[in-house]
This record gives sequence, C-alpha cells and structure tokens, in this order.
Amino acid sequence: MAGPLAGIRVIEMVGLGPCPFAAMMLADMGAEVIRIDRKSAPGAGNPFPMLGTRFDVMARGRRSLALDLKQPEARALMLQLVEQADVLIEGFRPGVMERLGLGPDACQVRNPRLVYGRITGWGQTGPLAQSAGHDINYLALSGMLQPMGRADTPPAPPLNLVGDFGGGAMMLAFGVLCALLEARTSGQGQVVDAAMVEGSALLGAMIYGFRGFGAWSDQRGTNLLDGGAHFYDTYACSDGKFISIGAIEPQFYALLLRLCEITDPAFDVQMDVSLWPELKLKIAAIFSGKTQSEWCMLMEGSEVCFAPVLDMVEAPHHPHNVSRGSFIDVDGVTQPAPAPHFSRSTPEVSAAPATPGQHSAEILKDWHIPPETIIDLRSRNVI
Repeated sequence: MAGPLAGIRVIEMVGLGPCPFAAMMLADMGAEVIRIDRKSAPGAGNPFPMLGTRFDVMARGRRSLALDLKQPEARALMLQLVEQADVLIEGFRPGVMERLGLGPDACQVRNPRLVYGRITGWGQTGPLAQSAGHDINYLALSGMLQPMGRADTPPAPPLNLVGDFGGGAMMLAFGVLCALLEARTSGQGQVVDAAMVEGSALLGAMIYGFRGFGAWSDQRGTNLLDGGAHFYDTYACSDGKFISIGAIEPQFYALLLRLCEITDPAFDVQMDVSLWPELKLKIAAIFSGKTQSEWCMLMEGSEVCFAPVLDMVEAPHHPHNVSRGSFIDVDGVTQPAPAPHFSRSTPEVSAAPATPGQHSAEILKDWHIPPETIIDLRSRNVI
C-alpha cells in the first residue's frame, strides 16, 4: 500500500541540509517529489563530497531534473511544472527565488493552490535575514546551545540535529502539511516561512518552562536533563564502552539502586542537587566495574530506563531495531528507515539517490511536457 502522502506532488529546489531532509520525509511518506538540480556539475571544494552519489541518503526516494535556471526557457519550464504541483520547497537566502522570477508571487499566479515552503536559518525577514549561518549559529541564537555540554567545557554542538533537522526540516515539513490541509478548505495556497532559529527555540519549550519556574540553572551540566543528575547521564564501562541511565521517577530510581547493589544512604535523597556531584563520582565508579554487555544483561529491558550507547555500526544490528525494521539497506548503504509507522499506509523508500539530471526527460514526460519540447530543451542545453 502507498504511503499516506501518495498523490501529492512536490517540487524541491535542491540545496543543503534542511530542505533535502524535509523533501526526504515527504518522499518517504509517498509524495512524488522531483528534485530540481543545477545543470552544472558541483564546484570544487564541496564540503559534502557524498552529494550526487548513493551515499547522499537525504536524496533518496525521488527523481532528479537538472535545469540551467540562468536560461529563460528553464524558468518558463519551471512555471509549467509549478502549475501541476501541490508544493514547492526551497532553502535559499531570501530573495534568490524572486530574482530568478520563481518567487511565491510568480508561482502562485500560475497556481493559486500552491503551498510554497521556505526554510532559512534566520527567517525571511529581520535584521539577520541576509546573513550567512549554519546550524550551530541558529541554535546559539535560540538559547538552546548554551545549556548543552558539561559544566567545565564550552557549549557542545549536538551535531546538526537540532537546528538543521529538528528545528528546520521537520518544522518545514510540518508547516507544509498544515498549509496543504488548510488549502483543502480555502482553495488557496500560502507561503510557509520556517526559520531554524525559531524551530530550535520551539524545541526548547519545556526547558524554557523549567527555567521560568525556577527549576533550571543557567550553569550547564548541573540540571536534571543536562548530565547534572547522577541518575540521568552516560557512564563508562570497564571495556571503554558506555551506557545511558535515565532513572528519573522514584520507582525507577529505587530499582537502579537495587540492581547496582547500592546501600549508601547518601543516595536516598534523590533530588538533593547539592549531592549530585558526589553521587555521580560514586555511581561512575560502580559502572566502571562491569563491561557494557554485563550491564545490558543486568538492566536492559528493565524499568531502570537503561540503554547501551551504540555507535552507528552497532545500532542497526540491535535486536530491537532489527525487529522494528528501524534501518534499511538502499543500494548497499545502511540508513535509517522511514518513520513513523502507520497502521494502514506503508512508507517506503521508492528509489536510491539519483545523480543530478538522471531523470530529466522522464520527469518532463510524466508531467505532460510535449516530446518535441523536451528534445528542443535538450538541444539548447536547458536540461
């Protein structure tokens, strides 16, 4: 059975980071997503050399049309495709699509129902709108980078998971789907302005609430969820591997003490923050006395809230991930499977990542561009 977004047509203007991730999410769910790639080859010094190869996991599940958008014929072709699309998503700096003649106004004249999704770091407006940036900068301005890391180190970047993907791509995909639902009633599309700095801040809603209540210190590494608590952290084992503990609730904490054979009365007052540094040292010494596999035998699947810290080689082979089909192999590349699961609609990866322009003629034919036009466009190096 097709995914839940079957029948939705999406145009993706190829870029880096959040826009491809959002397009991947939509394609995983069954939408027909076509990638508009640049006709010219990627430039030298590309910091992401996997792009355009089978290792470009975020490009999975969609076909590629390569256009030379410097040519007016390519821009005219784009507007023909827009007429047939439900969604267009792009991740350029504000004004780039307008300068190409492909901004929201130009596109929605041709297709009033079009949902036009835009993802940037700072948003379409504001004093920083035209500034360069990356995930770490957007996360920094949201207030959510400062709390991350240990008390005695600078803030630690959480990869680019929070700004690019959680606060960016997922917010864009969510916004696009909200606008699609609204368009069913109104008959009108709209622009979705997703900013990674705002999405990152939104992900921190609970932490902002903690701080407002007075239950969060600005000194990182001293709080309940940032590694300050002895019962919510990662610990080294005797084999150099790590485990994670999240025994917050009293009953889970009591089981942790029992399984660790802890009888020290200092551990009895779980929420005494002043004791946490001392208790962390004590429990770290206990965890260092067994291997990761020994702790797994003792705690995995229990109410302690425990899991081994796995690397990207180990995670796809863990029995739970195997049973859920959490990872898949596409063209020899192990990668996360589409998520979430649905009771009827079955998301799946329909195709391996395409090389730029791999499906140009095929896409245009499927989108009702006459064969003679396709031949003409190719002869003039438009596609």
